[in-house]
Amino acid sequence: MNVDFISALEEIEKEKGISKSIIIDALESALISSYKKNFGSSQNVVVEIDNNTGDVKVFAIKSVVDNDELEDELLQMPIESAKKIDPKLNVGDSIKLEVTPKNFGRIAAQTAKQVVIQRIKDAERDVIFEDFISRENEIITGQVQRISKNNVYIDLGKIEGILPPAEQIPGEIYNQGDRLKLLISEVKKTTKGPQIILSRASANLVKRLFEIEVPEIVEGIVEIYSIAREAGSRTKIAVFSKSVDVDALGACVGFKGTRVKAIVDELNGEKIDIVIWSKNVDEFIANSLSPSKVIRVFSNEKEKSALVIVPDHQLSLAIGKEGQNARLAAKLTGWKIDIKSESQYNNINGDGVNEP
Repeated sequence: MNVDFISALEEIEKEKGISKSIIIDALESALISSYKKNFGSSQNVVVEIDNNTGDVKVFAIKSVVDNDELEDELLQMPIESAKKIDPKLNVGDSIKLEVTPKNFGRIAAQTAKQVVIQRIKDAERDVIFEDFISRENEIITGQVQRISKNNVYIDLGKIEGILPPAEQIPGEIYNQGDRLKLLISEVKKTTKGPQIILSRASANLVKRLFEIEVPEIVEGIVEIYSIAREAGSRTKIAVFSKSVDVDALGACVGFKGTRVKAIVDELNGEKIDIVIWSKNVDEFIANSLSPSKVIRVFSNEKEKSALVIVPDHQLSLAIGKEGQNARLAAKLTGWKIDIKSESQYNNINGDGVNEP
């Protein structure tokens, strides 16, 4: 190695942001391993690289011991021999002896190349990791690259993301070349570099899609209170407006339904119920059961449970297929919801929907 090598490290420092001293420290450690592998592993050695010239030297470190206490010549030197090198040395001191092999320059050059390449890779991985870790829970657009063992690998430009089965929309078909909007669900640091876990099933994906389509949400005029989702089937989203001049429902639906349609299209036809959040719990619970109409809500604040009475002909609509509408409403509100038809309630409590 020579001055040109040091100049190259300085260029790498400027272009890649990798400190020259970090590479040299890593190279010195790698060269110690190379020396021990090729010239004997029993010695205690250090490698020193001149930061200006690039010269590489190997030194053996030995402990100075009494002449009659010498046990290992590779690790120790008797005081008599040590004094001939440096008269100031005493028993217990350490002595540094150059042991650089003649052909060590070739080994150093090969090792240097490997270390520099690895350090550049590590630095690039760190940059990618820092970029993506700051974007967790954001939407990214990617292209399906390949599918393996039910995992869908997405080309994100600088790196490949993974869409695992648990984060896929049930029934959604992925083909190579498809472009998708995905949520950056989690960013992990692994020995092989950053791992980007993506999601199409997360409720946060729907939230971010609404933020993209509805300017009033980004501006803070309309806020999303909660979201309940069964990916691929149905989502309920509760919103409210902070301005009397802005209709939260209208803002989210858009002119002739254009805004919500864009989201539904992105989710391949998933049904989306937009409901209005209200401070009045009974009103919010009634809204959450949309599209069903509600006659009355009896809520129990202490138990966070509610009895909801609906018209007879809307009982199945309120409950939903396999209980989905009621289940999502409960998740959206955070309340346990029991639904009864008007007839069922009257049979139990007498005529008329009166508070029990």
